[in-house]
Amino acid sequence: MTIEIRLAQQSDVPALFHVRTSVRENHISVERLAQMGITEASIGQMIARSPCAWVALVGGEVVALSMIDIADASLFAAFVLPAYEGKGIGRKLVLAAEEELFQHHPEIWLETEKDSRAAGFYLHLGWGNQLEAKGRQIRLTKMRP
Repeated sequence: MTIEIRLAQQSDVPALFHVRTSVRENHISVERLAQMGITEASIGQMIARSPCAWVALVGGEVVALSMIDIADASLFAAFVLPAYEGKGIGRKLVLAAEEELFQHHPEIWLETEKDSRAAGFYLHLGWGNQLEAKGRQIRLTKMRP
């Protein structure tokens, strides 16, 4: 299986929503995303402004994504379609996002649910300094290598 990682393009926006709403853990519907102000238009604007999203393609199909907020120094999304989990795709996407963030910040952060698979995944990738955040969330940080 050949995996291509590249910056997201405007034409990828519908696929980003497909991936985001197809995950098993931390699922959010399109309707709930819209209530949060996350729409195809808002994501398209983010992609147009700066390098903030990456996609993984397998056979030309978007199967995963990662997104960052450069100004905030945060990784705020990393999702993989269930059929493609466990193949190293999420790791590649997070590393691409980290590389961009570290060009702008010496320390970066993310928040995730405390007892989630995602928390273990990020800890395995070297994220640490775990702090309690709102609800069942934890905040993890990582320093520039």
